[in-house]
Amino acid sequence: MAAALVLPFSGCSGGDDTLIQFQQPKKGQMVADINVADYGTIKVMLFSDQAPKAVENFVTHAREGYYDGLTFHRIIDNFMIQGGDPDGDGTGGESIWGEPFEDEFSDDLRNFTGALSMANSGEDSNESQFFIVNTQPMSGGEEELNYYNNVSRPSQGHDPIDYSDVQREKYIEVGGTPWLDNVHTVFGQVYEGLDVVQAIMDDAAAGSEKDVVITSITVAEYNG
Repeated sequence: MAAALVLPFSGCSGGDDTLIQFQQPKKGQMVADINVADYGTIKVMLFSDQAPKAVENFVTHAREGYYDGLTFHRIIDNFMIQGGDPDGDGTGGESIWGEPFEDEFSDDLRNFTGALSMANSGEDSNESQFFIVNTQPMSGGEEELNYYNNVSRPSQGHDPIDYSDVQREKYIEVGGTPWLDNVHTVFGQVYEGLDVVQAIMDDAAAGSEKDVVITSITVAEYNG
């Protein structure tokens, strides 16, 4: 179970120009602290309006301690870190309902760097695994984004997306994985601690084989 990987080169979706993923959490919004042994805390805001089942699943698992002691079992530099599998190899895990649940795609949420998204093994196969996107900005600008959207997506059987101008600008500015849009449900966004994600990637890229352990995930309403 994994986020599909495409390495860079080697109907209108639009979206709101406010890009809710890059605002600070609002008072009362559900947020989560992903506490990682030896690295620190990744703080994410959750989007229950856009992805209610994915958020409910993640929050319930977190509160019940399901993720405690699990690892980020799949770490790929300039792509993502993936966790949430009790088997630790990408093959395990289940949802709080005991069966896979459906995808929840929103034109307001994209797989920008910092996105918290559901890992899956195909359409409507979401269970417990999740990943956090972290790539470099798109140095190739519009040409690079157009490659991902108009070449990578069709090559995987997915239609190109008619991104709004502000979404296109943000993808170029911060990076991300546009080939995963409308393939993997985005249900959260890192608002603090992306440096923790980068440190995990740096160590893995340097050859570290140390387990990256999630000690706990705490969830609460944001109070400012």
